[in-house]
Amino acid sequence: MRIDKLLATMGFGTRKEVKQLLKKGAVFVDGVPVKDSKTKVNPEMQKVTVHGEEVVFKDTIYLMMNKPPGVISATEDHVQETVIDLLEEQDQILSPFPVGRLDKDTEGLLILTNDGQLSHSLLSPKKHVPKTYYAKIKGVVTQEDVDAFNDGVTLEDGYKTNPGALSILHSGEVSEIELIITEGKFHQVKRMFEAVGKKVTYLKRIQMGGLKLDEKLKLGEYRELTGEELERLSGKEVF
Repeated sequence: MRIDKLLATMGFGTRKEVKQLLKKGAVFVDGVPVKDSKTKVNPEMQKVTVHGEEVVFKDTIYLMMNKPPGVISATEDHVQETVIDLLEEQDQILSPFPVGRLDKDTEGLLILTNDGQLSHSLLSPKKHVPKTYYAKIKGVVTQEDVDAFNDGVTLEDGYKTNPGALSILHSGEVSEIELIITEGKFHQVKRMFEAVGKKVTYLKRIQMGGLKLDEKLKLGEYRELTGEELERLSGKEVF
């Protein structure tokens, strides 16, 4: 990889700014100053430093975000704020994208990565990756609803969903529930409750596959996945 591309990719500036760093003698490869922007380096084998700071090369990124309401799950939008807008510049550089979508007013666990293979594995209908939601429901949720969800409910367009595991945490005028589904149809949780005559007033995803939302993350905050979390997310036990 060319040294200027490496440094630009790792967030040390634009190609033009990187060339200035090189000209000023701020860049060293294995202890030797490098000034030619076309110099080829192997970032996995050679030590590259800028002003004495070692450049840690990575070409993949795996992030867990506690998505806030009011932000859309997209890579770019000319009008609305996206989850990518919430990332630091050094994380945006690696071009991550959201794995699946959470509705604009839905919050909770969202995975962002530039690993297309992992994204496909998590989203493929054949994999049946479970997603767990916590929700507040306007209306009394009953055992009858639990049974209906367990059989799969028919949405307003005639589509019958796969079975969903509905657990009642509190039943009342405003009920609280947890729901596990293995599909990701548009507005699916909301539409499933509409099918049984009830309305979702608050929705939060708390788990996807084997990965649970880090409760320490405040709305809008994110962090990199640990190696263990990544294994849990992509491991065979998830599917």
